Amino acid sequence: MRLNALDWIAMVLLIVGGLNWGLVGLFDIDVVARILGVMSTASRSVYILVGLAALYSIYLCVRKLPAKP
Repeated sequence: MRLNALDWIAMVLLIVGGLNWGLVGLFDIDVVARILGVMSTASRSVYILVGLAALYSIYLCVRKLPAKP
C-alpha cells in the first residue's frame, strides 16, 4: 500500500492535531493557539484542516478494507 501526497498531508495534520490535544489534556497548553493566536483565522483554519484530515482518514480506512467475499 503506497500513500499519495494527500494521504501524507492528512497523516501529518492528524499527528499535529493529536499532539496538540495531548498537550491540551496533559498540560493545558494549546500550541496552535499560542503560535497562531486564540481563535484567530489562522488557528481556526488549522483546526478545520485537522478535522478534514480526520474525515479523509476515515474514508481512507474504509477504502483500504478488503472486499467482502
